[in-house]
This record gives sequence, structure tokens and C-alpha cells, in this order.
Amino acid sequence: MASRVAIVTGASQGIGRSTAIRLARDFSSVVIVARNRENLDQVAIEVRRAGAEALVVDLDLSAPEAAQQVVDRTLAAFGKIDALLNIAGAVPQIDVFDMTDEQWERGFALKLHGARRLTMAAWASLKKTGGSVVLMSGNSALFPKAPYAAVGTINAAIVALAKAFSERGITDGVQVNSVLPGPVMTGRRRSYLEHWAPLHDMTVEEATEKFPAEAGIARYGTPEEIAGLMAFVVSPAAHWMTGSTLRMDGGEVKSV
Repeated sequence: MASRVAIVTGASQGIGRSTAIRLARDFSSVVIVARNRENLDQVAIEVRRAGAEALVVDLDLSAPEAAQQVVDRTLAAFGKIDALLNIAGAVPQIDVFDMTDEQWERGFALKLHGARRLTMAAWASLKKTGGSVVLMSGNSALFPKAPYAAVGTINAAIVALAKAFSERGITDGVQVNSVLPGPVMTGRRRSYLEHWAPLHDMTVEEATEKFPAEAGIARYGTPEEIAGLMAFVVSPAAHWMTGSTLRMDGGEVKSV
């Protein structure tokens, strides 16, 4: 806890929000980054209640200049960076034949390039602290499908990027890993189910049961469960682990 500083992107909702609040138990300061200022202000209240200082940075990380601004504001406030958790990046679930170039580019701009630029901008400070980086991907990186082409493609690129950063990190003393959540019940997923269910003559409750069953799992995961894994990965207990791809998916991936 002693003077440790974490940056969490995508912190206004879902897994990012839960991760920011969870890290407040282990870090003295948590920088929360997202586009929605109103949501971030509410998350900041929870972070402070959990015991850490909170710095709100409402920026769109798909903008090339945003990454350096996040780092500059973090260093101005706290003087260093000990952990960076790249969680931002919602990618539309659209069939490969229906995706426009703009939708492809928008997906890559935030989740892949936003994480890449922020990791590079924070690297010098992470070298000084022997810090940790997490890039959040998803199980679709392992089995991309035509109906979710962008999600799988971008998530696979995230895993490859994390592996490349981790090799440099061995030399520079920076730990880098990727985390692949399975199906997690977030506000975004709930909204999707509310839209999808009536189109298929189902109640939301029926649709909520249908998807885990099709994935071969007992239930959806929770954002808090993924946040717990994130907290472990950037803890001293896991610091020798680098270049790893970590799944938490309720058993969705059946291969060895």
C-alpha cells in the first residue's frame, strides 16, 4: 500500500470500475480513466471509500495525444506509476461481412492502439518502479467467429502485443501479462440481452440462461471476480509471472 500508484482505463463501468475499486485496497492512489466524467466521479467516491486517493482523467484514449496526457497528469499528481491496467475498449459484435472500415478502425483505435500508446508512454516510469502492465483481451482471441469478427481479431492482437511488450519488459524490469475473461455480466452485456431477447421471442431471463448454457458454463462471471484476478496479477505475489495469458472463464475454453 505504501505510495503505490495504479492507472486503470475503462474505469467508468464494468470490469474497469470493479478493478479500480478493488485496487484501492492495495494501492495508495488510483488514476481512473474513461470518457464518461459523471460515471468516473461516482467511481472516485468508491475508490476513496475503499482507502485510496483517486485522480479522475476523463479522456478518449482513441485520440493519439490522450495517452501522454494521462501519464503527465499521473506523474504531476503522484510522481510515479507502479501499475497500468489497460481495460478500455468496447468492440461492436457485428458479422465480419457487415463491419464497415470505420467500425474496424474505431475498435482498433481504442482497445489496441489506446493500450499500446499508454503502455509506451508509461514505460519510463514503470522501468523506474519495476512496475506491472496488464492488457485485457478476451476468450474470443482463442476462437474468433464470423459473427464477432472484430472482437476476436482485436483481442488476438492484444495478446500478441502483450507478449511483445513482455519480452522488452524482461530487459527493462517491467512485468507484462494479458488477461482473458470469459462471459461476464456487465451493464453492457445486460443491455445487449435486453435488446436481443425480444427479437428471439424470449424473456431477458431466458436469454440470460441461454448464453452460459451454449458456452458450456454454469453461469456468467462477475466484474468483481475479474477484478480480483487483475489485483493478483499486479501484486508482489505474482511479480515473476510475465508474458502469460491468463484466462478466467468458468471453463468456457475446453482445449488444453
